[in-house]
Amino acid sequence: MVRRIAVTGGAGQIAYNLLFRIASGEMLGVDQPVALHILEIPQALDALKGVVMELQDCAFPLLEEVVIGSDPHKVFKGVDLALLVGAKPRGPGMERKDLLEGNAKIFVEQGKALNAVASPDVRVLVVGNPCNTNALICAKNAPDLPPEHFFAMTRLDENRAAIQLALKAGVPVRDVTNVTIWGNHSSTQVPDFVNAKIGDKPATSVISDRKWLEGEFLTTVQKRGAAIIAARGKSSAASAANGAIDAIQSLYNPAEWCSMGVYSKGNPYGIDNDLIFSFPCRSDGEGNLEIIADVPWDDFLVKKIAATEKELKEEREATLG
Repeated sequence: MVRRIAVTGGAGQIAYNLLFRIASGEMLGVDQPVALHILEIPQALDALKGVVMELQDCAFPLLEEVVIGSDPHKVFKGVDLALLVGAKPRGPGMERKDLLEGNAKIFVEQGKALNAVASPDVRVLVVGNPCNTNALICAKNAPDLPPEHFFAMTRLDENRAAIQLALKAGVPVRDVTNVTIWGNHSSTQVPDFVNAKIGDKPATSVISDRKWLEGEFLTTVQKRGAAIIAARGKSSAASAANGAIDAIQSLYNPAEWCSMGVYSKGNPYGIDNDLIFSFPCRSDGEGNLEIIADVPWDDFLVKKIAATEKELKEEREATLG
């Protein structure tokens, strides 16, 4: 059966790093045929046509169809999976409130379109920032779809945290496990070193420098995107695309531990019930995540997690009232 995958912002840099990896089979497997449904704003459709030419010229055996357009009610028809990458970027002098309001309009429309024409079992990963609140807005405007099927990508942040711990410990990144990002994909996010492991040991026993963990480690992960822009003059498109692929692979392959922004209702940590909040999750491999309970918080985590929850509640109030 062909898996129909929507990608928005199709002419943008993240999508350009993402579409070819999906079409090659890297994301969903080398035996899974796919159809790409690519959404772009009208002004960028010519550029998107160039991307489609490149997709055709790759002659991917698994790519059975490409649908493009600027109307989500047409492009999203029948999709099983949607990666909402396109979002309004923050411009010069723009306040965060302006960014939230500008993106709310986009994700209201896309939520309504998914509700109307996507597969009833569709899974939705929001990559475009502010991704947690964009995912919540999208879910609220798709009342016939389960809110548990809407996710915000914090896998890039998890990857960033894992490599920083690996570099500090002098080990391969594959040795770093149980890394969690709590809360919002923003500068208030909480990379959890308390419960991370390096090899079979707690990360805090391998890296005993608590000052570094609470300071440089935390801020490096929180501000990594800005640091990349400062270094190369462009945003982190390739690593964001990689984070999206990792996130989808965790949904469709059993995973014992991964970070994802999920609908918070009924969560075991006392976080407000109506947010898209990043937790440690496990996957059944069929598109469903369960929040892992009983991950302990020390006083440092309690304080930081309260701050990121507060920010998400403020974002919700600014956009949904």
